[in-house]
Amino acid sequence: MKNYIKEASKGIICILIYLFSSKFELGLLELLNIDYNNMPLSIKVTYLIIWEIIIVSCIALVLNKKIEKDIKDMKKNHKIYFKKYFKFWLIAVGIMMMSNAIIGILNNGSVAGNEEALRDMFKISPIYIFFSSVIYAPLCEELIFRQSFRNLIPNKFFFIIVSGFVFGALHVVGSYSSPVDLLYLIPYCAPGLAFAYILADSDNIFISTGLHFMHNGILIALQFLFLILGVNV
Repeated sequence: MKNYIKEASKGIICILIYLFSSKFELGLLELLNIDYNNMPLSIKVTYLIIWEIIIVSCIALVLNKKIEKDIKDMKKNHKIYFKKYFKFWLIAVGIMMMSNAIIGILNNGSVAGNEEALRDMFKISPIYIFFSSVIYAPLCEELIFRQSFRNLIPNKFFFIIVSGFVFGALHVVGSYSSPVDLLYLIPYCAPGLAFAYILADSDNIFISTGLHFMHNGILIALQFLFLILGVNV
């Protein structure tokens, strides 16, 4: 019980850092009397990247012992882990593709609000989107939705369900505009459930993080390709 309270406290601290980081992101500029809207794009991008580095660093500092342990384990067993868990990511991708195709038909070809916002931002600042989506998001989301939630929820099955659903829901709620948008819980929860299962089964956060890196990297690489080719998606 004493060990659980200690680990759960770390999880709560990390979740609070994550939740309140967006509240203070622009608040710091306001304290310095700097208008974010009038800042040059390059300065905005630099500021946001530095802020995200600070947030991940704070979370990693709280979970430093677990991170050090998992890095050592990953160095020794990465080939075994990749061979064992890669298939779960593939299954999640398959579910995402099929569900997105069906939802697209039902929704007259439109995409999820979260995805549409990402594409719009990508056209404005691909450098920031690359850093935020391929580096920051996998690290931060796995440390929060997987490791921090795991610290709080010892039961394996309950953890997988809660972690996967919350992960998917937060990708949908922010851009919710109609009941149809709730269908996007399926493609967003699919990888969340897969990554949660991988952590629960392996007890190594860097397996799901590595697959999350790859997952987002492939999606952003496709966006870069479409941008270069001038394809509207």
